[in-house]
Amino acid sequence: MAKVTKDMIISDVLNMDKGTVPIFLESGMHCLGCPSSSGESIEDACAIHGIDADQLIDNLNKYLENK
Repeated sequence: MAKVTKDMIISDVLNMDKGTVPIFLESGMHCLGCPSSSGESIEDACAIHGIDADQLIDNLNKYLENK
């Protein structure tokens, strides 16, 4: 499985594995259905929402590695 990077679009990660939804939600990113999620990078969304992008990426990749 591919690694998640900060420049990936949120909806692409969600389409890769729906199991990532709770990780986004737990990090404080509750806008997964908004139009921006299909055109916004994880890094940009984290900056807007005041979320640590590196921590979110680590959590997503740990989840994917342990599947």
